[in-house]
Amino acid sequence: MKYTTGRILIFFMIIPLLAGCQDKKPVLADYRQIVCGADLTGQYLPLIKSKKVGIVTNPSSLVGKTHLVDSLLTLNVNIINIFSPEHGFRGDAEAGEQIENGFDGKTGIRVISLYGNHKKPSAADLKNIDIMIFDLQDVGVRFYTYISTLTYVMEACAEQNIPLIVLDRPNPNGFYVDGPVLKPGFSSFVGLHPVPLVYGMTIGEYALMVNGEGWLTNGLHCNLKVIKLKGYTHNMIVKLPVKPSPNLPNWESVYLYPSLALFEGTIVSVGRGTDTPFQIYGHPDFLLHSFSFTPHSIRGVSNHPKYEGKTCYGQNLNGYARNYQENPLKINLSWLISTYKMLSPKYSFFNNYFEKLAGTDQLKKQIEAGMSEEKIRESWQVDLSIFRKVRAQYLLYP
Repeated sequence: MKYTTGRILIFFMIIPLLAGCQDKKPVLADYRQIVCGADLTGQYLPLIKSKKVGIVTNPSSLVGKTHLVDSLLTLNVNIINIFSPEHGFRGDAEAGEQIENGFDGKTGIRVISLYGNHKKPSAADLKNIDIMIFDLQDVGVRFYTYISTLTYVMEACAEQNIPLIVLDRPNPNGFYVDGPVLKPGFSSFVGLHPVPLVYGMTIGEYALMVNGEGWLTNGLHCNLKVIKLKGYTHNMIVKLPVKPSPNLPNWESVYLYPSLALFEGTIVSVGRGTDTPFQIYGHPDFLLHSFSFTPHSIRGVSNHPKYEGKTCYGQNLNGYARNYQENPLKINLSWLISTYKMLSPKYSFFNNYFEKLAGTDQLKKQIEAGMSEEKIRESWQVDLSIFRKVRAQYLLYP
């Protein structure tokens, strides 16, 4: 890690300058004007032609309307293994579900799960592979596990001297940087690196940062090539044409995910087991709201969700994302704080998962101490300014 607490003193001296480091005003982008890395076949096909290829992919890996695997097979690319992250290759597994190895029913290619107890490709998995391709649609939030999968794939490729091509995709939450920076001792699969909860980088830029900051074990360095996007800038609000995972079905859920996913570390439901996950939140005893929902198991989306079959009362945030021009570019803590105040006298509000999601024990302590959202946000600013300086070294897009 190249930035340490020893540099914090420097940033105390330049806090007055931080106003010039804020995020640009977002603009709604037309996804059709953005050319993804996967679409730029001419840039990476010469690198994989006549090679034995491994590919990390899921349903979001499209070339136009064709899956990347199918596209490459029509070009006679020799795909040896498919590696699937959380949610599986076909995207029919819910968050956290154990995914077994097997063979793809359509192509017959071996599929290796990179989740559960096997998050990192082994030497045997990579045997006979000459080059790897990584193509996943990230959502730009630290605890969304695709960047952890990316890190482990980079590490495995570095160990086996296998080049890695990252086909870049736009970050739908790439227009701002916010949240607590992960602290030492809180690293896990839902947050490996000292980055904010919302880090404002594409997955290709993030790969460059992992390499450049020396975050691979034992000083390893991955032989990395990023196929850049065309027509993308960081102030774009990008509405994805496909859902990146089963419980993020639309733009509203992706936009609200950085704020509402913190509820996963509490007794509150975020609507898993409904048609609007990560657009609503509630609890059976949260009775001061007229809105209600009842979670049920949904095959491939949510198996035995929190409060299955019980009526939960809370808030429906559908429409909040559409007012992005009025809403500030930041994580909203007010929902979490107000719900804690409502439920904590009767219940133990937080569970052991919350500190992993937050990447620190401070946020929990601050909420329990009754600190205001404004004061909590102030406590992030020095770390965020340090991160922005590091981030700037790896940005590929304005």
